[in-house]
Amino acid sequence: MLDMNIPPILAVLLAATAAQVAVSLWLSRRQIRHVRRCRDVVPADFAQSVSLAEHRKAADYSIARERLAMVRAVWGAILGAAWLLGGFDLVFAGVAGLVAPSLARSVVFVLAVLAVSAVCSLPFGIYATFGIEQRFGFNRSTPALFVADRLRGWAIALVVGVPLLAGCFWLMGHAAGLWWLYVWLGLLVLMAVAPTVYVRLVAPRFNRFTVLPEGTLRQAITELMEKCGFHASALFTMDASRRSAHGNAYFIGFGRSKRIVLFDTLVDASPIEEIRAVIAHELGHFRHRHVVFGLVRGALITLVALALFGWLAPQPWLLPAIGIAHRDPALSLVACVLCWSLVEPFAGLAGNVISRRHEYQADAFARAHAGADAMVAALVRLARDNASTLTPDPVYALYHYSHPPVPLRVARLRG
Repeated sequence: MLDMNIPPILAVLLAATAAQVAVSLWLSRRQIRHVRRCRDVVPADFAQSVSLAEHRKAADYSIARERLAMVRAVWGAILGAAWLLGGFDLVFAGVAGLVAPSLARSVVFVLAVLAVSAVCSLPFGIYATFGIEQRFGFNRSTPALFVADRLRGWAIALVVGVPLLAGCFWLMGHAAGLWWLYVWLGLLVLMAVAPTVYVRLVAPRFNRFTVLPEGTLRQAITELMEKCGFHASALFTMDASRRSAHGNAYFIGFGRSKRIVLFDTLVDASPIEEIRAVIAHELGHFRHRHVVFGLVRGALITLVALALFGWLAPQPWLLPAIGIAHRDPALSLVACVLCWSLVEPFAGLAGNVISRRHEYQADAFARAHAGADAMVAALVRLARDNASTLTPDPVYALYHYSHPPVPLRVARLRG
């Protein structure tokens, strides 16, 4: 006879998983219906800059991606339920049969869980790249490059993750009730050095970075930075076209080690005044200290989460309340992460609200320093070239978008 005595926290986690996938599917259906309904009419504000064929391509691309997201959400819920209903115990029992009780056993268990999750999500990455991206003309990766990227990514994750996990579990066993604080301090150091490590060691493993040559574009960007009182150690272009036709740019680093990186796809497709506007937008983030604010906010959220972990992890009722039969510091940490997942969606919503506000501020900075017309043209070109829909469902965008929809940004820039 089926045992209906489900442990309390397990019941809450299963209910939360079901609710999350239900909300995700509802929002995706709204998005698909709204985008399809608007597919055959270009919004009036973009009628002169976006063709009907381009608008339809963006709609079809958005719908295809959303259908994949729906399948991924259902599969994610099934996988999550499987982990909760015995998966963690099953994997731990397998690891425990091979590795004696030790720090290594805890680390191997976490790596095994991550490996299973990565393998289960791999088909979605393959289909997204060689199915959807290929169909809409964005994919430039090859199967060999795709495999190489995954292997490099996993290798880097091991190099970084194993010492972090080992340090965390060692502190859990030797630092008594303050282990979470020491872990947080270690993460602060990691957050501080991560951009430099990424730029120097990680990013070059995936892409080739070339110093932006002397010329009109470099001069325009240099003059803009001087006008804004901004210093960057170097300007680079990145061979993003090896993998994708999507265009973008980003800033990375702190202090005088800041770098500006332009995708070669952006440089090849955009006039100088639009690239200058994109750079001005990014400079706006730095001028308003959005990067610092984001780091402080992330550090505070991490502190709260780890403090909660520090209280939860030693509780004798925690693992039984999630239905986990075995005991190990790694299982306690996994249980804490599962409990934190109940809060995470709300933190994500709040983060999106803050991010959208920051984007408007950066747009205003770009309007002041590069001109509204150039920023509008850059946004429209990026939306058109990346097949981003100009007609997202408002509720979907409110929940999912970290950036305001392009029509809202354009309206504010012109207002």
